[in-house]
Amino acid sequence: MQLIDLSVALDNDVEADPPMARPKINYLGHRETFDRLGQHFPDLRPENLPDGEAWAIEKVELTTHNGTHLDAPWHFHSTTNHALVPGGEKSRTIDEIPLEWCMRPGVKLDFRDRDDGHVVSANEVEAELKRIGHHLNPFDIVVINTRAGERYGHSDYVSAGCGMSREATLWLLERGVRITGTDGWSWDAPFVHTAQRVAETGDTSLVWEGHKAGREREYCHLEKLHNLEQLPDSGFTMICFPVKLKQASAGWVRAVAML
Repeated sequence: MQLIDLSVALDNDVEADPPMARPKINYLGHRETFDRLGQHFPDLRPENLPDGEAWAIEKVELTTHNGTHLDAPWHFHSTTNHALVPGGEKSRTIDEIPLEWCMRPGVKLDFRDRDDGHVVSANEVEAELKRIGHHLNPFDIVVINTRAGERYGHSDYVSAGCGMSREATLWLLERGVRITGTDGWSWDAPFVHTAQRVAETGDTSLVWEGHKAGREREYCHLEKLHNLEQLPDSGFTMICFPVKLKQASAGWVRAVAML
């Protein structure tokens, strides 16, 4: 068995989010935390501890969308399954996602040759599945390998890579896919490119179109995956259990592929 880590680290210094949304990690060292330990032991002094060291801890300020994470349907829209249920139904939060969805056969679609901002169509998804010789099955976890993966850690990461259209997303969901993923900052094309298209066309339905497909059919997706280049096209198992945050729109994931 081989395990491939598909996750990125939470990091103060990597520009993996817009400035307003970056994580803040305050590292407290072994010699900075004696007061925290000592309050439990009134007679304890630093010299009573080996090398005078207490514990190392970190104080963290995050959004649930920092680092590698799984978006819940609640993130996309307050209701879902409008294509299946008249009036739709309440979207699930991350603590309500079935664990059975999160450990399934994986399929990788390679779109690294698409330009930054390109929006992948349903026809392109079909063509890529035909190229790799994979018949899509219900509950397959489908991940897209974009150019963004090679730009992680660089200042242009957030604007790099292609994204998935509404029609391509729905095409996958109509075939029983419930979790998708990308190595980009977003399942959709980077906002800087979408904003230009909206300005040119006046078509506001292009805004967050891949995410908003979740209003029609329920699904989750992984963002900020890494190392997708190391995966075969298929024949691996994706493991992506999210941290259980009550009523949250997403949960952090240590995403792993098992070969």
